[in-house]
Amino acid sequence: MSEDTSNSGGEFEREPVPDSALLGSGKFWGMYAGEHAAGTEFMIGPLFLAAGASLSDLILGLLLGNILAVLTWRFLVVPIAMSKRLTLYYQLERIAGGSMVKLYNLVNGLLFCFLAGAMVTVSASAVGVPFGITFDVPTDMFGLSNPSFTALVAIVGIIIAAVAAGGYERVARVANIAAPWMIAVFAACGIVSLAQMEATSVTAISEGKYWSDAIAFVQEKNGPQTFGFWQIVVFAWLCNGAMHFGMADLSIFRFARTKASGWAPSIGMFLGHYMAWIAAGFMLAALIKIQPELALGNDGKVTANPGLLAFQSLGWAGIICVVIAGWTTANPTIYRAGLAFQGVLPRSSRTAMTLVAGAVATTAGAFPNLSAQLLDFVGTYGTVLGPMGAVIFVDFYLMKKFGLQNEYATHSGTKVNIAVLIAWLLPVAVGLYLIFWQGVFAAYLVIPCWIACAVLFLLLSKLTQTTSVET
Repeated sequence: MSEDTSNSGGEFEREPVPDSALLGSGKFWGMYAGEHAAGTEFMIGPLFLAAGASLSDLILGLLLGNILAVLTWRFLVVPIAMSKRLTLYYQLERIAGGSMVKLYNLVNGLLFCFLAGAMVTVSASAVGVPFGITFDVPTDMFGLSNPSFTALVAIVGIIIAAVAAGGYERVARVANIAAPWMIAVFAACGIVSLAQMEATSVTAISEGKYWSDAIAFVQEKNGPQTFGFWQIVVFAWLCNGAMHFGMADLSIFRFARTKASGWAPSIGMFLGHYMAWIAAGFMLAALIKIQPELALGNDGKVTANPGLLAFQSLGWAGIICVVIAGWTTANPTIYRAGLAFQGVLPRSSRTAMTLVAGAVATTAGAFPNLSAQLLDFVGTYGTVLGPMGAVIFVDFYLMKKFGLQNEYATHSGTKVNIAVLIAWLLPVAVGLYLIFWQGVFAAYLVIPCWIACAVLFLLLSKLTQTTSVET
């Protein structure tokens, strides 16, 4: 297997990152703050309320779930990233074979594009507020909102793609600049929302009557739902399952100079997936209390419009925050998707593939129902992409201990490692069946599919590598 060792402008897509290109911890703290205290938070926080989560379950469940997420990044991803210093996609190519990994890269890139597309929707929702351009969430998953909103999505998507195409340094720089201000605005949104609901004491907040009243209003309009403590824990832990259990962030942490960088996700988890989610939920609760008619879409159901919620709390500062928050989430996501697409077409440049990813994300952003389904979508993409991280884990830690060849495709010259193909597709197929046909909460399946893939890969490798030697 021939290897192209060009670094394509310093991104080192097909070679280990050299010591001269390693980055200090500050770059990672800024990026994770920008990515995870960002656009998704304006959508997910209100969705918890709409799903019927109690305030006490939300506060305690998010605490435990986010601790587990940080530990997974630090102790699962970082040691492999710093040892190999390769992108996820090139590591998989060396294990699974060039032809087989193209399928994974295509699926990976598309799912990341859909996630980034939701963030394009979020940013566009804020840009439209001053101009009176709003969006409704169509019943049809792939229904458009209106021509004006679609045009806004196109403009926002082009800007986001241009930033992401500049490479990791530019992505990190944008996040470092935006993150401190955004975090302050998120906190301010929560505080203002509590004041609007007259929840100005610790007792009033802990009792959470305003939260219960908002849940009752939403469920009267949208129908009854429940979202319990352990569901919140699992969601908080595994909503980024593709990035830690799935090892996507090997592509990020390969630049880390020290293991201390592995704690950087904590700033995103606790300021973004904790404080910001709760603050965003407060924003919807406040809107329902003071102007409930603004929370309703044309179909009479409650719709979480991120731009409108932020505008009702902080005016122009809220709108600017939503716009930038969407950018800082979509930028690294499109960057990852571009690397995945480059794995499908290795001779293409990373810049070109990042622009392709930006175009796909922008197209996805034109369909608002994608962003409205985030609680289910992030669990589904973790179920699909997460198990391949088990392949990397087994290859790194276990193959030699069991007398097997690691990076088998590179050493054998095979284009398709059948052990990887079956070990990935079989658990994912079962997982998707349970999600779409049996109604299982998607995030529950990330770890079972990961474990099943690890066991299958080890057993099938033992069988196929022994057979190959005998042949």
